[in-house]
Amino acid sequence: HDGERGIEMARQTRPDAIILDIGLPGIDGWGVLEELKNDPGTKDIPVHCFSGHDESAKALRMGAIAYYKKPATLDQIKEAFSRIEESSEHGVRRLLVVEDNSVQHSAIHALFEDSQVDVTVCTTGQEALDSLRRESFDCVVLDLSLPDIDGYSLLETIHEDDAYPNIPVIIYTARDLTREQEARLRKYADRIILKTDQSAERLLSEASLFLHWVDSKEPGKAKPADTTAHRDDVFTGCKVLLVDDDMRNIYALSASLEEWGCEVQVANNGRESLEALDANPEVDIVLMDIMMPEMDGYEAMQRIRAQERFKKLPMLALTAKAMRDDRAKCIEAGANDYITKPVDIDKLQSLMRVWLKRS
Repeated sequence: HDGERGIEMARQTRPDAIILDIGLPGIDGWGVLEELKNDPGTKDIPVHCFSGHDESAKALRMGAIAYYKKPATLDQIKEAFSRIEESSEHGVRRLLVVEDNSVQHSAIHALFEDSQVDVTVCTTGQEALDSLRRESFDCVVLDLSLPDIDGYSLLETIHEDDAYPNIPVIIYTARDLTREQEARLRKYADRIILKTDQSAERLLSEASLFLHWVDSKEPGKAKPADTTAHRDDVFTGCKVLLVDDDMRNIYALSASLEEWGCEVQVANNGRESLEALDANPEVDIVLMDIMMPEMDGYEAMQRIRAQERFKKLPMLALTAKAMRDDRAKCIEAGANDYITKPVDIDKLQSLMRVWLKRS
């Protein structure tokens, strides 16, 4: 009947699935979902959310398998239990890949061959739409360059036509996207990954969240650092504003920060970071991602630094790039220092300790 007990029971009993109301007393459903997906012991359990408000995009982005608006119909409840039954009976996650390049087919198949993931490939948009009507999938990986239907139109059709299930979609493309194109995609897509030599690891990592599966062979998955030995008073009660648009980064960094004794507030883009600081100017340090929609980290840091009250506020930039001039650009924008992604937790802790003590 409340969020705290729900988290406790999920960890104790490891159920086949969870039906979660968002409007709970104590920790609300969003907090419960975040806790479940941040815990290696429960992150693979499928969660079906019910709420009086239509926030399906947020729920699916956070890792829910389905979202139903109250009052739920009998057919919706039956659908939820059918998906639970199907999932527990087969134990296999189903991934639909919409891609016309045969080399990419082989690469994605190889990526998931050591996991319990059944990969279905469609080479045209119409073939993908037919498959979604006919079969049940847990996640879609979509390339934008298809021979018959533009990837944008296909994505809009999937999300706006009730004939198709509400399903997480990862855009996996080699295109250089304009800000307008990226904004259009983010309206419907749960993740956008640009194809590079290193992008396969990120695709596997992102897909694992939506497929509700934990794979010990996931490449690049480091063991959590033993942070308790480094805990000290500088972190206890420290108010951290974490600004990032990637939910997995938020989960991972929040877990470490909270373990050190920090109080974490999250913003999903630069604009939200400004609003968060206006509402809570007592923040002790800001961790600012650079590449974000609406307002990037450079502009956000410049605007923060332009305010007299935040002239001495420590800010650390988080960037996926490791170019020679990145540090200079971050410092010029107002950062005290920067760290590249994937974030080295020990290095982050050292940098935070230095700048917190100086401030």
